[in-house]
Amino acid sequence: MRLAGKIAIVTGAARGFGEGIARTFAREGARLVLADLDAAGVARLAAEIGAQAAAVAADVSRGPDVEAIVAAALARFGGIDIVVNNAGTTHRNRPMLEVDEDIFDRVYAVNVKSLYWMARATVPVLRAQGRGGSIINIGSTGGIRPRPGLVWYNGSKAAVNVIGMCMASELAADNIRVNSVCPVIGETGLVEEFMGMKNTPAAREKFIAGIPLRRMSTPADVANACLWLAEDSSSFITGILLPVDGGRCA
Repeated sequence: MRLAGKIAIVTGAARGFGEGIARTFAREGARLVLADLDAAGVARLAAEIGAQAAAVAADVSRGPDVEAIVAAALARFGGIDIVVNNAGTTHRNRPMLEVDEDIFDRVYAVNVKSLYWMARATVPVLRAQGRGGSIINIGSTGGIRPRPGLVWYNGSKAAVNVIGMCMASELAADNIRVNSVCPVIGETGLVEEFMGMKNTPAAREKFIAGIPLRRMSTPADVANACLWLAEDSSSFITGILLPVDGGRCA
């Protein structure tokens, strides 16, 4: 198993990409702390995975909640090897001036400030353990090749992408690798928000038309990319933006 003996934190784990990552990591032998704002959903997933998973109800935009996630990993499993900053949100696809301040603030708190809180909580642990680690941020192709209608979301994901590269440079001396996985629009519960319309065949075609491999990303696609960045075979890989996009950014 590719992650045997590894301890991983996955945020936003109750559904979508996060659930796919959690199930893939569990299959490959990782012990998991799964965090999500949806307490019932993340508890359900942890129960399905079994004794190798623990659930924490948490809002990653709040420092004390993130500290509780890390404390759970230390108490239950005794350490941390992998951190997947997957939790994210968006505003509905619409003209930029129609996004109100509260929604803007929430997008940046969840997508960007959560990285600040998680770094403060996990980097000292990873350094103290002395065995390095892998931090994987879920960015977006929207932070590389943005479309109109998601201006503020795309900006938040551009921040995620750049923060990951900066973290990689600063933490390399500690053998802590930091990479970003950047999916194109995906088969998740947020798809209609990203589209700004009902998820109909015609709407899907509009978005798929810009993807050379002619489909959306899936949780399995994202999970497989994260698995490679989490395992030891990618030990010389840090600071990259890995598009999982069917050629969208080519």
